Amino acid sequence: MDVKIIRSRKRKKTISAREVDGVIHLYLPMGLSRDDEFKYVQWAKKRFAARQRKEELRTNDADTELEKRAQELNRRYFAGELAWTKICYTTEQNARMFGVCNTTTKSIRISDRLLKMPQFVHDYVVVHELAHLKVPRHGSEFWTLVNRYPKTERARGYLMAVGMED
Repeated sequence: MDVKIIRSRKRKKTISAREVDGVIHLYLPMGLSRDDEFKYVQWAKKRFAARQRKEELRTNDADTELEKRAQELNRRYFAGELAWTKICYTTEQNARMFGVCNTTTKSIRISDRLLKMPQFVHDYVVVHELAHLKVPRHGSEFWTLVNRYPKTERARGYLMAVGMED
């Protein structure tokens, strides 16, 4: 997505961005350095890309498909005994995290970046987060549950390699 920089003498501290006809209009203070300008361009591109991915997830009904897959993995590796209140994709995960389980609310968020990875990696992350519903910490009991998934080590290696590229 293209970015149009619009500088203003009146603007002192605030930065804002909006999309106009497929172009990001980035409003910056006149005195902002070129290095800071570059950082804000990257920030705006990331923000609008996440917004676009979020819309694609909604359009493709991705959360419903994720729910179905989680139910299948629950039956296969946990005898269907787990229950959660919500499982959904998020575009707001940091670079090192691919999933998070809130054991208090029993909600699970899965990074949408997994949709571009092999299915066995995606399934591993879902199994990993489902296991947290039963065992909150990464102890031996937790890993015994996760290792029911036969491609755990392979998936973990894949995710480590992805992390090294960042």
